[in-house]
Amino acid sequence: MVSVFFAGVQQDLKLVLFAPIMCALFRLAFILIYGTEKSPAGHWLKWAECFRYGFWWGMDWNAYVYLACLLLVSVPGAFLPVYFMAGDSIRALIVTAWLMVLYTTFMGKMIFFYHFHDTFNQTLRLGKNADKMNFVDIFFHQNHGIWIIIGYVPYAAVCWLSAKFVLSTPVIAIALPEQEVLRYAIGASMFIVSVAFFYWLRYGGTFRHRKKPEWDEVPRVVKDDQFLCKAVIDDLIALENVFKHPMNEMLSHDDVESARILKPLMGKVIKTDEKPWNHVLHKTSGNRIKKPSHIFWLLGESHTQALLDPGWTRLNLMEASVKFRQHSGVVSINNCLPAGPISQPSLVSQIAGIYDDNMELNENVYFWKAGIPTSLPVQMRRLGYRSVFWYGGGLNWGSLEHFIPAIGFDDCHGGSDICPDDAPRTWLGVYDHIFLQNAERLIKQSDDGQPVLHFLYTTSNHGPYRMPMEELGFDAERILADAPDEVRNLRGIAYRQLGGIWYADQSLIHFAERMMEAYPDSLIIVTGDHAGGLPPYGHGVIPRDEATLRELRMPSFALYHRDLTWDMLAHNDLASHMAIMPTVMELIAPEGFEYLSISRPLTEHIDHVVTPYCWMDDERIGDYGTRSAQQLAPSLDPVPMENDIEKYRDERNALAELTGWVLRHPELLVTYR
Repeated sequence: MVSVFFAGVQQDLKLVLFAPIMCALFRLAFILIYGTEKSPAGHWLKWAECFRYGFWWGMDWNAYVYLACLLLVSVPGAFLPVYFMAGDSIRALIVTAWLMVLYTTFMGKMIFFYHFHDTFNQTLRLGKNADKMNFVDIFFHQNHGIWIIIGYVPYAAVCWLSAKFVLSTPVIAIALPEQEVLRYAIGASMFIVSVAFFYWLRYGGTFRHRKKPEWDEVPRVVKDDQFLCKAVIDDLIALENVFKHPMNEMLSHDDVESARILKPLMGKVIKTDEKPWNHVLHKTSGNRIKKPSHIFWLLGESHTQALLDPGWTRLNLMEASVKFRQHSGVVSINNCLPAGPISQPSLVSQIAGIYDDNMELNENVYFWKAGIPTSLPVQMRRLGYRSVFWYGGGLNWGSLEHFIPAIGFDDCHGGSDICPDDAPRTWLGVYDHIFLQNAERLIKQSDDGQPVLHFLYTTSNHGPYRMPMEELGFDAERILADAPDEVRNLRGIAYRQLGGIWYADQSLIHFAERMMEAYPDSLIIVTGDHAGGLPPYGHGVIPRDEATLRELRMPSFALYHRDLTWDMLAHNDLASHMAIMPTVMELIAPEGFEYLSISRPLTEHIDHVVTPYCWMDDERIGDYGTRSAQQLAPSLDPVPMENDIEKYRDERNALAELTGWVLRHPELLVTYR
C-alpha cells in the first residue's frame, strides 16, 4: 500500500508544472498580442520578475491540481488496486479539465482587455443585466468567437496527450522495512509531507502566510510597467479579486459608522435620523444666461475625449465635434471624469444626482416606485421644466421603463417605439441618425412653448460595429486623408470601428446644430457616457502604443448657449458629469434658488474632482481600483505610471457611502409619478 502510494505521489508531482507552464504561455501570448514591448531584450529583469512572480502568484489556484490528484487518485488508489490502475487516466482528466478552465478564463481576459484595456475588474459584475444578445454578437463578430470555440478541441487533445505522455515515464520504487509499524509511519509521513508540499506551493514557495504573493508585493520593477503589472496577474487570480471584494460593502455599515464616513461630504457628522441631502444644499447667486426654453442633454455612447486630444485629431474622426466647438457660445472642458466606468452606472448617476457606484440603482425595485430629491428631473421641475427622456434602444434595457418615470421624468421614449418598425438597428438600438431624426420630429410636434429638458442617449458607437459605414457617409479616403498609411489600410472590425466613431459623432453633433437653429436660446450639453471607441494604437498615429488613464477614462464635454463664455465657468480646466446639473442651476436659476448637489458647479473654481472610481487634480489623474496615477496633460509620448498612490480617499468614500445610506433607507425615497 505504501509503495503504491509513493508511486502515485510521483505521478502527481509530474503534473505539478502543467498549469503554471500553461499560465506562463498564456501570459506570453497576452504580452505579445497587447503589450508594447514584444521582446525582453534590454528588459530581462523586468520580464523575468513578471514571469517568476506570476508563477508563484498563480500557484494560489494551480496548486489545487496537485491536491486534487493526491486526494482523489493517489490516496484512494493506495487502498484500491483496481482504482490505482485507472489512476493515470483520471489524473490526465483532472489536468485537462483544469487546463480547459485556464483556456476559458484566458480567452475571457483577452476579450475583456480588448474592450476595457484592463484585466478582469469590477466592471465584470455589471454584465448580468446587460443585453446578452449584444454580448453574443460581439463575441462572434468582433472577437472571433467561432475560432475560440473550435480551439477547445485541439487544445484539449494536446493537453490530454501531453499529460498521458508525461505520466507514461517510469517511477522510482521504494524499499520498505519489514515491520508493519514502520511502513505505516513512512506512509503517514509521506502523506503529511505531500500535504505540506501543497501548502508550500499555494503560499508561493513559503510556509509563511504573510509572504504569500499578492498585489502589494509585486516587484517594483514590474509594477512600474503599466502593462506588465497587468500581465503578471493570472486570470483566475484577477477573477478572484473581482468577486472577493464586494461592491456593496457600505450596505453593511450602521448609521453611526456611515455618518462618520459621510463627514467630508456633509461637512459634519450628521445625526442618524437626518436626511443626508439636507447637507448638500446650495443657493444660486443669480442667473448668468437667459433662461432657455429648451435644454438638450446629449449623452453619446462612447463619445470620447481622447480623439479630440493633440495627435489623435489628425484622424479626423471627431470632425463634427471639432467644428461644433468653434461655434460662438460653445465652451469645452477637456478634462472630464465620467459618473461611471460603463454605460449603466454613468447614465443612472447623472440622472439620480448621486453616484450609482455600480450598485445598479435602476435594477432596484425601490427605485421603480419612487425617486430621490437629488435627481435631475425633480430639480428641473422646480425651475418650471418638463423633463423628457429619449433612448435609442428599448426602454426594457436596464429596466429604464420602470426607473425613468419613478426618478421623476414626465415622459420617456425608446428608439424602437418612436421609429418605424423597419428602421435599421443594432442589438442596442436604432441607428443614431434615425433615432435622433424621429426624436427631433416629436420634440417639435410636442413643443407647447413651456420650458423643457430633453435628455437624449444614443447607442450606435458600440461593438461589434457591423453597420454599413460607407452607406452612412463614412468616406475613409477623405476623412483619413491625414492619417498614416497603416490606419488608412485597416480593414475588418478595426476599419468599421473608425467608421462607427465618425458616424456617431456626426449624428450627435448635427442634431445639436439643428436644435441650435430651431431653438436659438437653447442650452445644449454634449458629453459621452464614458470613454470608448479608443484610438487605433500601434499604427503610427503617435509614438505611443499604449493608452493613458485619461484616454481610458475621459468622455468628451462641451456646453453651448449663445450667451455662454468661459468666464462664466470660472476658466475651469476640470469637470465631471456630476458637476453638470449644478452648473445648469447656477447658469439659469434666479438668485437664492435652492438645489441639491453632491458636486460643486463649474461656475466656481474646481481644483480637483473625485468619483468613486477616479480622481484628478491639475497635475494628475488617478484610478482607485489600481491605486495608480499618471500626469493629466495629454501626451504623444509614453507616460510613466505612478503606483501605490491615491488622493482624496475620504472624499471618495463619502460619495459612495451616500449611495449606501439611501439603499439602507428606502423610506427616504419620494414618489414623483
